[in-house]
Amino acid sequence: MVLATRTRRGFLTGRSPEDLDRILPPGASETSVQNCSGCGACVDACPTKIISIRSGIPAVDFRQGGCTFCGKCAERCPENVFPAGSAGGFAHYAAIGDGCLANNYVDCQACRDCCPAGAIRFRPRLGGPFVPELAAAACTGCGACISVCPADAITMNPRHPEAAHV
Repeated sequence: MVLATRTRRGFLTGRSPEDLDRILPPGASETSVQNCSGCGACVDACPTKIISIRSGIPAVDFRQGGCTFCGKCAERCPENVFPAGSAGGFAHYAAIGDGCLANNYVDCQACRDCCPAGAIRFRPRLGGPFVPELAAAACTGCGACISVCPADAITMNPRHPEAAHV
């Protein structure tokens, strides 16, 4: 049995290491998920079966597939987890890591082929297969690329809103 290491801050805030990598369903926020009762209606409604309840809160696992932004999770939720007027998008974007097969001279373009937004393109490289380039601004964060990556080289990075200058 492996025990997760808990930080002092995590102990005081009640957050576990598992919570740090949790991705919330589209339209949900850290504030709005506090309204979740853990009923699982969003889990049952998700056609791609990527939502589960972890620690009483809905979480998305892109290893199962990608989000189609159908909104069925929000429609079925009896609580105020998906507030009306919420953008319905994700607060993250995909990032291709060093373990990518194409970056290591193995021909693979699986992520490009499944990206519905066309955010992943491949540019030619002299003496090897094409190299992936991801346009973070075009990425919807749907996660379709994660489930098809044979090298498990794609992760999600949070979008940090730029500070407004007054």
